[in-house]
Amino acid sequence: MRKFVILGGGYGGQAIAADVIEKQLPIDVEVILIDRMPYQGLKTEYYALAAGTVSDLEIRVKFPQDPRLTTRYGEITDIDLDNKLVYLEGQDPIDYEWLVVGLGCTDNYHGIEGAEEFSTSIQTLSNARKTYQLLNDVKPYGQVSIIGGGLSGVEVAAELRESRSDLNIRIIDRGPSVMSAFPGSLQKFVASWFREHDVEMLSHISLCRLEQGVLHDSNANQTILTDVTVWTAGIQPVEIVQRMNLPKDKQGRLIVNEYHQLPDYNDVFICGDCASLPFSPSGQAAGAQGKQIAEVIHAIWNNKTPKLGKLKLKGVMGSLGKKSGFGLMGSTPMMGKIPRLIKSGILWKSKRHFG
Repeated sequence: MRKFVILGGGYGGQAIAADVIEKQLPIDVEVILIDRMPYQGLKTEYYALAAGTVSDLEIRVKFPQDPRLTTRYGEITDIDLDNKLVYLEGQDPIDYEWLVVGLGCTDNYHGIEGAEEFSTSIQTLSNARKTYQLLNDVKPYGQVSIIGGGLSGVEVAAELRESRSDLNIRIIDRGPSVMSAFPGSLQKFVASWFREHDVEMLSHISLCRLEQGVLHDSNANQTILTDVTVWTAGIQPVEIVQRMNLPKDKQGRLIVNEYHQLPDYNDVFICGDCASLPFSPSGQAAGAQGKQIAEVIHAIWNNKTPKLGKLKLKGVMGSLGKKSGFGLMGSTPMMGKIPRLIKSGILWKSKRHFG
Protein backbone atom coordinates (compact mmCIF):
# COMPACT_ATOMS: atom_id res chain seq x y z
CA MET A 1 0.00 0.00 0.00
CA ARG A 2 1.13 3.53 -0.78
CA LYS A 3 0.75 5.76 2.26
CA PHE A 4 -0.55 9.33 2.29
CA VAL A 5 0.50 10.54 5.75
CA ILE A 6 -0.92 13.71 7.34
CA LEU A 7 1.03 15.09 10.30
CA GLY A 8 -1.22 17.15 12.56
CA GLY A 9 -4.99 17.06 12.99
CA GLY A 10 -5.52 20.82 13.21
CA TYR A 11 -7.55 23.00 10.86
CA GLY A 12 -5.44 22.07 7.82
CA GLY A 13 -5.04 18.37 8.61
CA GLN A 14 -8.75 17.97 9.35
CA ALA A 15 -9.69 19.67 6.07
CA ILE A 16 -7.34 17.45 4.07
CA ALA A 17 -8.48 14.22 5.73
CA ALA A 18 -12.17 15.06 5.34
CA ASP A 19 -11.87 16.15 1.69
CA VAL A 20 -9.65 13.24 0.66
CA ILE A 21 -12.00 10.55 1.98
CA GLU A 22 -15.08 12.27 0.51
CA LYS A 23 -13.92 11.19 -2.94
CA GLN A 24 -12.90 7.79 -4.26
CA LEU A 25 -9.47 6.72 -3.09
CA PRO A 26 -7.18 4.55 -5.19
CA ILE A 27 -7.43 0.99 -3.85
CA ASP A 28 -3.68 0.91 -3.19
CA VAL A 29 -3.61 4.13 -1.07
CA GLU A 30 -3.86 4.26 2.73
CA VAL A 31 -4.55 7.62 4.41
CA ILE A 32 -2.91 7.98 7.83
CA LEU A 33 -3.57 10.93 10.18
CA ILE A 34 -1.04 11.32 13.01
CA ASP A 35 -1.58 13.55 16.04
CA ARG A 36 -0.55 13.53 19.67
CA MET A 37 -4.21 13.55 20.78
CA PRO A 38 -7.32 11.64 19.59
CA TYR A 39 -9.16 14.86 18.71
CA GLN A 40 -8.59 18.33 17.33
CA GLY A 41 -8.44 21.20 19.78
CA LEU A 42 -10.04 24.34 18.38
CA LYS A 43 -7.04 26.60 18.78
CA THR A 44 -8.94 29.80 18.09
CA GLU A 45 -10.83 29.13 21.34
CA TYR A 46 -7.88 28.34 23.62
CA TYR A 47 -8.10 31.84 25.09
CA ALA A 48 -11.53 30.96 26.55
CA LEU A 49 -10.27 27.71 28.05
CA ALA A 50 -7.36 29.58 29.64
CA ALA A 51 -9.74 32.20 31.07
CA GLY A 52 -12.08 29.54 32.43
CA THR A 53 -15.22 30.49 30.47
CA VAL A 54 -15.48 27.24 28.47
CA SER A 55 -14.69 23.64 29.34
CA ASP A 56 -12.08 21.49 27.69
CA LEU A 57 -14.79 19.30 26.15
CA GLU A 58 -16.45 22.27 24.41
CA ILE A 59 -13.42 22.97 22.22
CA ARG A 60 -12.64 19.42 21.09
CA VAL A 61 -13.59 18.12 17.65
CA LYS A 62 -13.49 14.43 16.81
CA PHE A 63 -11.44 13.31 13.84
CA PRO A 64 -13.36 12.01 10.80
CA GLN A 65 -14.48 8.40 11.19
CA ASP A 66 -14.01 6.34 8.03
CA PRO A 67 -12.66 2.84 7.31
CA ARG A 68 -10.31 4.39 4.72
CA LEU A 69 -8.70 6.65 7.34
CA THR A 70 -6.18 5.28 9.86
CA THR A 71 -5.43 7.41 12.92
CA ARG A 72 -2.15 7.06 14.81
CA TYR A 73 -1.28 8.85 18.03
CA GLY A 74 2.12 9.91 19.31
CA GLU A 75 4.73 12.64 19.58
CA ILE A 76 6.41 13.26 16.22
CA THR A 77 10.13 13.64 16.84
CA ASP A 78 11.67 13.88 13.36
CA ILE A 79 11.08 13.69 9.62
CA ASP A 80 13.62 12.14 7.20
CA LEU A 81 12.73 13.68 3.84
CA ASP A 82 15.37 11.78 1.88
CA ASN A 83 14.36 8.34 3.17
CA LYS A 84 10.66 9.27 3.43
CA LEU A 85 10.25 8.34 7.09
CA VAL A 86 8.36 9.90 10.01
CA TYR A 87 9.66 9.16 13.51
CA LEU A 88 7.34 8.90 16.51
CA GLU A 89 8.52 8.73 20.10
CA GLY A 90 8.67 5.11 21.28
CA GLN A 91 7.26 3.73 18.00
CA ASP A 92 8.59 2.30 14.75
CA PRO A 93 9.13 4.84 11.94
CA ILE A 94 6.31 5.29 9.44
CA ASP A 95 7.17 5.36 5.74
CA TYR A 96 5.20 7.43 3.27
CA GLU A 97 4.63 7.98 -0.43
CA TRP A 98 3.21 11.47 0.14
CA LEU A 99 3.41 13.57 3.29
CA VAL A 100 1.62 16.62 4.70
CA VAL A 101 3.38 18.62 7.42
CA GLY A 102 0.70 20.56 9.30
CA LEU A 103 2.14 20.68 12.80
CA GLY A 104 1.28 24.27 13.62
CA CYS A 105 3.31 26.75 15.60
CA THR A 106 4.89 27.48 18.92
CA ASP A 107 5.60 30.68 20.84
CA ASN A 108 8.31 33.04 19.63
CA TYR A 109 10.13 34.51 22.63
CA HIS A 110 12.35 36.76 20.48
CA GLY A 111 15.43 35.81 22.47
CA ILE A 112 14.16 37.54 25.61
CA GLU A 113 15.87 36.10 28.67
CA GLY A 114 13.53 34.19 30.99
CA ALA A 115 10.48 34.65 28.73
CA GLU A 116 9.79 30.96 28.23
CA GLU A 117 10.60 30.01 31.81
CA PHE A 118 8.59 32.72 33.58
CA SER A 119 5.51 33.07 31.37
CA THR A 120 2.66 30.75 30.43
CA SER A 121 1.29 29.96 26.98
CA ILE A 122 -1.94 29.19 25.10
CA GLN A 123 -0.31 27.68 21.99
CA THR A 124 -1.32 24.09 22.74
CA LEU A 125 -4.32 22.57 24.47
CA SER A 126 -2.04 21.26 27.20
CA ASN A 127 -0.52 24.71 27.74
CA ALA A 128 -3.95 26.35 27.75
CA ARG A 129 -5.00 23.95 30.52
CA LYS A 130 -1.92 24.90 32.57
CA THR A 131 -2.62 28.59 31.97
CA TYR A 132 -6.19 28.11 33.18
CA GLN A 133 -4.87 26.59 36.41
CA LEU A 134 -2.42 29.45 36.96
CA LEU A 135 -4.88 32.23 36.16
CA ASN A 136 -7.68 30.85 38.27
CA ASP A 137 -5.36 30.26 41.22
CA VAL A 138 -4.43 33.97 41.35
CA LYS A 139 -5.70 35.44 44.58
CA PRO A 140 -8.34 38.19 44.50
CA TYR A 141 -6.97 41.53 43.28
CA GLY A 142 -3.80 39.85 42.00
CA GLN A 143 -2.01 41.10 38.88
CA VAL A 144 -2.10 39.34 35.50
CA SER A 145 0.12 40.62 32.70
CA ILE A 146 -0.56 39.67 29.08
CA ILE A 147 2.39 40.21 26.76
CA GLY A 148 1.34 41.18 23.25
CA GLY A 149 -1.60 43.34 22.19
CA GLY A 150 -2.55 41.44 19.05
CA LEU A 151 -5.64 39.31 18.51
CA SER A 152 -4.70 36.55 20.97
CA GLY A 153 -3.68 38.91 23.75
CA VAL A 154 -6.83 41.00 23.37
CA GLU A 155 -9.09 37.93 23.48
CA VAL A 156 -7.34 36.51 26.56
CA ALA A 157 -7.60 39.84 28.40
CA ALA A 158 -11.27 40.37 27.56
CA GLU A 159 -12.30 36.81 28.39
CA LEU A 160 -10.37 36.85 31.64
CA ARG A 161 -12.07 40.09 32.64
CA GLU A 162 -15.41 38.38 32.08
CA SER A 163 -14.27 35.40 34.13
CA ARG A 164 -12.55 37.25 36.98
CA SER A 165 -13.88 40.74 37.70
CA ASP A 166 -11.65 40.91 40.80
CA LEU A 167 -8.30 40.68 39.00
CA ASN A 168 -6.01 43.47 37.91
CA ILE A 169 -5.38 42.81 34.21
CA ARG A 170 -2.93 44.59 31.95
CA ILE A 171 -1.84 44.20 28.34
CA ILE A 172 1.77 45.05 27.59
CA ASP A 173 2.86 45.79 24.02
CA ARG A 174 5.97 47.23 22.42
CA GLY A 175 3.84 49.07 19.85
CA PRO A 176 1.76 52.24 20.23
CA SER A 177 -1.62 50.55 20.65
CA VAL A 178 -3.49 47.29 21.03
CA MET A 179 -4.45 45.70 17.67
CA SER A 180 -1.91 47.91 15.91
CA ALA A 181 -2.09 45.79 12.72
CA PHE A 182 -5.79 46.61 12.36
CA PRO A 183 -7.52 49.82 11.17
CA GLY A 184 -7.57 52.75 13.57
CA SER A 185 -11.31 52.50 14.18
CA LEU A 186 -10.91 48.95 15.47
CA GLN A 187 -7.95 49.94 17.63
CA LYS A 188 -10.03 52.70 19.22
CA PHE A 189 -13.02 50.42 19.74
CA VAL A 190 -10.97 47.74 21.50
CA ALA A 191 -9.09 50.30 23.60
CA SER A 192 -12.40 51.90 24.62
CA TRP A 193 -13.78 48.49 25.66
CA PHE A 194 -10.71 47.89 27.80
CA ARG A 195 -10.92 51.28 29.49
CA GLU A 196 -14.60 50.67 30.22
CA HIS A 197 -13.78 47.27 31.74
CA ASP A 198 -10.72 48.40 33.71
CA VAL A 199 -8.07 46.60 31.68
CA GLU A 200 -4.80 48.53 31.76
CA MET A 201 -2.91 49.03 28.48
CA LEU A 202 0.83 49.70 28.55
CA SER A 203 2.39 50.66 25.20
CA HIS A 204 5.97 51.17 24.01
CA ILE A 205 7.24 48.58 26.49
CA SER A 206 10.31 46.68 25.31
CA LEU A 207 10.86 43.72 27.59
CA CYS A 208 14.46 42.57 27.93
CA ARG A 209 14.18 40.05 30.75
CA LEU A 210 11.61 38.14 32.79
CA GLU A 211 12.01 36.79 36.30
CA GLN A 212 9.53 35.19 38.66
CA GLY A 213 6.97 37.94 39.29
CA VAL A 214 9.05 40.66 37.63
CA LEU A 215 9.20 42.06 34.08
CA HIS A 216 12.10 44.28 33.02
CA ASP A 217 11.53 47.09 30.49
CA SER A 218 14.69 48.19 28.67
CA ASN A 219 13.11 51.41 27.32
CA ALA A 220 12.50 53.00 30.72
CA ASN A 221 14.89 50.88 32.76
CA GLN A 222 11.97 49.97 35.02
CA THR A 223 10.51 46.83 36.57
CA ILE A 224 6.88 45.75 36.36
CA LEU A 225 5.47 43.43 39.04
CA THR A 226 3.15 40.58 38.12
CA ASP A 227 1.63 37.43 39.58
CA VAL A 228 1.05 35.56 36.30
CA THR A 229 2.39 36.45 32.86
CA VAL A 230 0.65 35.14 29.71
CA TRP A 231 2.78 35.19 26.53
CA THR A 232 0.93 36.11 23.31
CA ALA A 233 3.72 38.09 21.66
CA GLY A 234 4.34 36.16 18.48
CA ILE A 235 4.61 32.69 17.01
CA GLN A 236 6.97 30.61 14.89
CA PRO A 237 6.77 27.17 13.25
CA VAL A 238 7.30 24.14 15.47
CA GLU A 239 10.81 22.91 16.27
CA ILE A 240 10.78 20.12 13.67
CA VAL A 241 10.28 22.74 10.94
CA GLN A 242 12.84 25.04 12.53
CA ARG A 243 15.41 22.24 12.18
CA MET A 244 14.77 21.70 8.45
CA ASN A 245 17.59 23.12 6.36
CA LEU A 246 15.35 24.31 3.53
CA PRO A 247 14.38 27.73 2.09
CA LYS A 248 12.22 29.74 4.51
CA ASP A 249 10.71 33.21 4.76
CA LYS A 250 11.59 35.82 7.41
CA GLN A 251 9.14 34.21 9.85
CA GLY A 252 10.84 30.83 9.49
CA ARG A 253 7.99 29.32 7.46
CA LEU A 254 8.88 26.90 4.67
CA ILE A 255 8.73 28.18 1.10
CA VAL A 256 6.26 26.19 -1.01
CA ASN A 257 5.40 26.09 -4.71
CA GLU A 258 2.00 26.83 -6.29
CA TYR A 259 0.77 23.38 -5.25
CA HIS A 260 1.83 23.81 -1.59
CA GLN A 261 4.73 21.38 -2.08
CA LEU A 262 8.35 21.72 -1.05
CA PRO A 263 10.19 22.69 -4.27
CA ASP A 264 12.90 20.08 -3.67
CA TYR A 265 10.51 17.39 -2.41
CA ASN A 266 7.30 17.36 -4.45
CA ASP A 267 6.00 14.42 -2.40
CA VAL A 268 5.83 16.69 0.67
CA PHE A 269 3.09 19.29 1.25
CA ILE A 270 3.38 22.02 3.89
CA CYS A 271 0.14 23.29 5.43
CA GLY A 272 -0.92 26.03 7.82
CA ASP A 273 1.45 27.83 10.18
CA CYS A 274 4.47 25.91 8.81
CA ALA A 275 3.97 27.22 5.24
CA SER A 276 4.96 30.59 3.81
CA LEU A 277 1.63 32.09 2.76
CA PRO A 278 0.65 35.68 1.86
CA PHE A 279 -1.48 35.78 5.04
CA SER A 280 -0.92 35.88 8.76
CA PRO A 281 -1.15 32.38 10.27
CA SER A 282 -4.74 31.43 11.11
CA GLY A 283 -7.06 28.46 11.30
CA GLN A 284 -8.98 29.86 8.32
CA ALA A 285 -5.84 30.01 6.15
CA ALA A 286 -4.84 26.47 7.15
CA GLY A 287 -8.29 25.12 6.35
CA ALA A 288 -8.42 26.82 2.94
CA GLN A 289 -4.94 25.58 2.09
CA GLY A 290 -5.86 22.08 3.26
CA LYS A 291 -8.78 21.93 0.81
CA GLN A 292 -6.41 22.83 -2.03
CA ILE A 293 -3.88 20.19 -0.97
CA ALA A 294 -6.69 17.62 -1.11
CA GLU A 295 -7.43 18.77 -4.67
CA VAL A 296 -3.78 18.41 -5.64
CA ILE A 297 -3.35 14.91 -4.22
CA HIS A 298 -6.53 13.70 -5.95
CA ALA A 299 -5.22 15.17 -9.23
CA ILE A 300 -1.95 13.31 -8.73
CA TRP A 301 -3.78 10.04 -8.07
CA ASN A 302 -5.83 10.55 -11.25
CA ASN A 303 -2.81 11.58 -13.38
CA LYS A 304 -4.22 15.07 -13.94
CA THR A 305 -2.69 18.52 -13.67
CA PRO A 306 -4.08 20.39 -10.62
CA LYS A 307 -5.95 23.61 -11.32
CA LEU A 308 -6.04 25.76 -8.22
CA GLY A 309 -7.59 29.16 -7.71
CA LYS A 310 -6.14 31.90 -5.56
CA LEU A 311 -6.42 31.32 -1.82
CA LYS A 312 -9.01 33.70 -0.41
CA LEU A 313 -9.91 34.41 3.20
CA LYS A 314 -13.32 35.68 4.29
CA GLY A 315 -12.15 37.90 7.12
CA VAL A 316 -10.96 38.01 10.71
CA MET A 317 -13.18 37.91 13.80
CA GLY A 318 -12.20 38.60 17.42
CA SER A 319 -14.04 38.39 20.74
CA LEU A 320 -14.40 40.86 23.57
CA GLY A 321 -16.03 38.50 26.03
CA LYS A 322 -19.25 36.74 25.08
CA LYS A 323 -21.31 39.81 24.08
CA SER A 324 -19.02 41.99 21.97
CA GLY A 325 -16.39 41.62 19.30
CA PHE A 326 -14.72 43.09 16.27
CA GLY A 327 -13.61 42.00 12.84
CA LEU A 328 -12.67 42.71 9.28
CA MET A 329 -14.74 41.47 6.35
CA GLY A 330 -12.44 42.28 3.46
CA SER A 331 -11.45 45.84 4.29
CA THR A 332 -14.67 46.65 6.16
CA PRO A 333 -14.33 46.97 9.96
CA MET A 334 -17.08 45.48 12.15
CA MET A 335 -17.62 46.23 15.83
CA GLY A 336 -20.07 45.17 18.52
CA LYS A 337 -22.50 42.27 18.77
CA ILE A 338 -22.64 41.27 15.09
CA PRO A 339 -19.00 40.12 14.70
CA ARG A 340 -19.31 38.25 18.01
CA LEU A 341 -22.38 36.40 16.72
CA ILE A 342 -20.60 35.62 13.45
CA LYS A 343 -17.65 34.15 15.35
CA SER A 344 -20.01 32.02 17.45
CA GLY A 345 -21.58 30.73 14.23
CA ILE A 346 -18.18 29.88 12.78
CA LEU A 347 -17.31 27.96 15.94
CA TRP A 348 -20.62 26.06 15.78
CA LYS A 349 -19.88 25.01 12.19
CA SER A 350 -16.28 24.01 12.98
CA LYS A 351 -17.38 21.71 15.80
CA ARG A 352 -19.73 19.94 13.39
CA HIS A 353 -17.30 19.60 10.47
CA PHE A 354 -19.16 22.15 8.36
CA GLY A 355 -15.97 24.11 7.58
